[in-house]
Amino acid sequence: MTTLPGSQGVNWMVMQQPIEISRNQIERFAKLISIDARPVQPQNNRFVLRSS
Repeated sequence: MTTLPGSQGVNWMVMQQPIEISRNQIERFAKLISIDARPVQPQNNRFVLRSS
């Protein structure tokens, strides 16, 4: 199996200050990571915690 089944938890880190990237950087990244195989998950009872 080369792709995770999507049943694991995921930890997201969200920056307090936005980080901007150019269209060129997005296009270059899309060429490197052309397939996002993780399916969209329902929110269920998950929530976002904010760290100070």
